[in-house]
Order: sequence, then structure tokens, then C-alpha cells
Amino acid sequence: GKTLHLMPNHCLRPREQATRVGADMANPSRCLPLLPPCPLSSFTDELKLLAPLSVFEGDPIVLMCQNKNNWKIKTVTYYKNKKKVFSSSEVLNFTILSAVLRDSGIYHCAATYKKRWTIKTSRTVEMKVQGKPFTPVRAGLERTVAELELFPHPVLTARPYWPTEGNPVTLTCETWLSPQRSDVQLQFCFFRDNRVLGSGWSISPQLQIPTVWNEDSGSYWCQVETTTHSVSKQSLLSQIQVQRVPVSNVSLQIKSPGGQVIEGGSLILLCSVAVGTGNITFSWHRGASGYSVGKKTQRSLSAELAIPTVKEGDAGDYYCRADNGHGLIQSKAVNIPVKIPVSHPVLTLRAPAQAWVGDVVELHCEAQKGSPPILYGFYREEVILANSSARSGGVSFNLSLTAEHSGNYSCEADNGLGTQRSEMVPLSISGTAAYRSDLVTARVLGGLFGILGFIAVTLLFYWWPKTS
Repeated sequence: GKTLHLMPNHCLRPREQATRVGADMANPSRCLPLLPPCPLSSFTDELKLLAPLSVFEGDPIVLMCQNKNNWKIKTVTYYKNKKKVFSSSEVLNFTILSAVLRDSGIYHCAATYKKRWTIKTSRTVEMKVQGKPFTPVRAGLERTVAELELFPHPVLTARPYWPTEGNPVTLTCETWLSPQRSDVQLQFCFFRDNRVLGSGWSISPQLQIPTVWNEDSGSYWCQVETTTHSVSKQSLLSQIQVQRVPVSNVSLQIKSPGGQVIEGGSLILLCSVAVGTGNITFSWHRGASGYSVGKKTQRSLSAELAIPTVKEGDAGDYYCRADNGHGLIQSKAVNIPVKIPVSHPVLTLRAPAQAWVGDVVELHCEAQKGSPPILYGFYREEVILANSSARSGGVSFNLSLTAEHSGNYSCEADNGLGTQRSEMVPLSISGTAAYRSDLVTARVLGGLFGILGFIAVTLLFYWWPKTS
């Protein structure tokens, strides 16, 4: 058997450096320091193919065809799987700037000498891309170079696996570095339907999405690469379906100042659901016909419909509906009465044209508009005389007049929504009832005397000519 000698790493001369031909020439900015080849053995073969001991993804590879006798070489050619990959008359080595998995294969080199015009071929070296050195099975292989994975393809996971709307999701891009290259820095990026998520590239293998919605469903994947961009791998697509929670327990509430709905005031109809995710469409309806009074779509568990100025015709039974695409749910009906403040009342005095002491006067007060019951009060000047309530038609109050009852009268109406006062009505009282009786007797007697006087004058006129 032959003795195996390991040589130092730095054994290539600078003039023997070359650049790789083919796909890696497309990106010269990714050039890395070259890893010089180290011969494994001192075989006595005239031509040897030298290669590094081990190769990781992203590492540079330098293959060198070396002749033992130091004969001048005219051309050197490198082969992979018996196919020519590089040929030169100026440089002796073949360089791969950044190793990838497809660079695995069986390599050998051939040289044409200027002196003898002969061609010599090296033994083959098998370079296989896998996580452990590949054991050669073919005869004639000098040795094996294993290209080790720097890190495997990442696997994207989501927690929770079946997220529901409105909740957070954590994405993890799982991979690991080879223990021999634990100092390599990796960076991660997450995608949904080819759109970058978050802030883009980060050294963290996790991405926290604070809140997801149904429209966030789609195909997710992640990508891992070295910070030098020499190795980049992506995960398989992962379908994430965000679950929507149907709405339930729909209710309608009334919000108004003072707890009462008053004509001319404001009203808010609040429609709420106990649970439900995503965009929810809320609608409000009135009456058995389901007349629509408003509609809103928003991402919340409740919505408000405002009626800034309530009218008397707004009274009735109201209900609301909610739907997020998984079935429409309706609330129970709520009756909303609209209370009407009282209008200015009108005071009517039912009395003779000339009121006398002792007469009875009927005072009638009535407001044409207002929710019952209405409390009426009667006033002379600012002194209250009486009060009474009624549900309709107003109220009346009988007053037996005295000399002190002369003055200005008014009435007031109040149904708890505000007080209104009528205009003033004056009442003048003349004397007492006895004086009025004497006055009537005098007027009757005066009338009788007047009639008798008229008759006397008439008879005198009639008889006067005859006597003459």
C-alpha cells in the first residue's frame, strides 16, 4: 500500500488562480477568497487532480491538475462526468467560486505536454453533494471529496396551524447550520403569494404577525441565505387558511339623552354581536315591512346608527341584522316610542261680555300637541289658582268671581318634556250682583216710562186737532 500524506492548505501560487467559467461568471460581485487545493497523497502518477479535503455549500472550490515531472503543459482540460467543463493553455487550475449542490460529480483532468505532444489523464475524484462523505464504489477512484450542505432547505411552520381571524400567528423558518460552520451568519425572509412580509430580511428565524384576517389566507414560504449571499434556499409552499368565526347573539340597544326618545332630539341605535370575525355588515330596520334605515360594514363587534333629529314618525319597532359571510343573524325587535313635547296652550274664558261679581266663569286650557298625560295649571297674574291633568282635550276650571278676580289670566301645560305658557287673557269685573239687579230694574222701569211717554205723546197728537 501507499502512504497518504496531507499537505498544508495554502499550496497554490497566485499566478495559478483562475475564475470559474459558466453560470458563476454572471455575478462577479460574489467573488470570495479562494480555498487552495491540498493534495491528499504522493502517488507516483505523472498527473494528479488535487482538490480540497471537504467542501460546504457556498465555499470556493479549486481543482488543480499537477504533473510530477514538471514538464511544460500546453493545455489542461477538466472533465465532470466525462464531459469537458473547462480548458485552458494559460492556467492550470479550475475554480468554482461558490459551490452548489449541482457541482457534485466525478472529476478528472487531462494535460497535453509541449515536449512530447502526449496526453496524460489523472485518476478520477468523485465529489458528491450530501451531508456525509460518499464512499466510492468504482475502481480507479483516487479519493472522495464530499460537498457538505451548509444548511438544509428550511421548513416553514405556523403556530397556530389553523389560525382564527383577529388572533396572532407566528411563522418560523426552521433550518440549522453544520456544526463545522456554526460561525456563518444566516438571514431570513418570509413571503405570502410572492409578497414580502414584515420588514424583509432579518437575522431572526421567526416572524410575528399581530393580527390575521381571512384575506391573509394564501401560500406562504420562507427563504434563508448567508449574509454574503453565497448560499440561498427556500422552503416549500405552505397553505395557511385563516378561519372566520360566524356572528352570533345579535342585539339592539337604544342610546338617547336622558333615556327618552324625544321629538327633535337625537337617537343612536347600537347593533352588537357577541362573537364574529372579519368584516361584519350591520343593517337596521323598522316595522314589520323591514324598512331599511341604515347599513354599515366594518371590522368590529358593534356599529352605531345615529338619527340626529328624531321625528314623530320615527316611532315604531326596530331590529338589526349582522352578517360576516357565514349566515345572517337578526336581533329581537325593540319598540321605540317618540315622546312629543307640549305646544303652547290656549286659554279660553267662557264668561258674559260683562262679568260681574258673583258670576261663574269657566277657564279652559288646552295644548294641541304633546304626549300625555299633560298637567295644566291656571294662573291669575303669577298666582296659581288650580291644576289638573288630562290625557286629551285639555281641562276646565270654574271660577266664582269676586271683586278681587279682575286681572290677567294664563295657563300652563307640562308633560315632563318642558313647560309651555299660554298668552295672557284679561278679565274685568263690574260691581256686585245686587248692584247689577238694581241697575237692571232701573233700566226696565226707565224703559217702561219711556214707552208710556211715547204712548201719551202719540194720543195727544192724535186728539189735538179734533178738539181744536
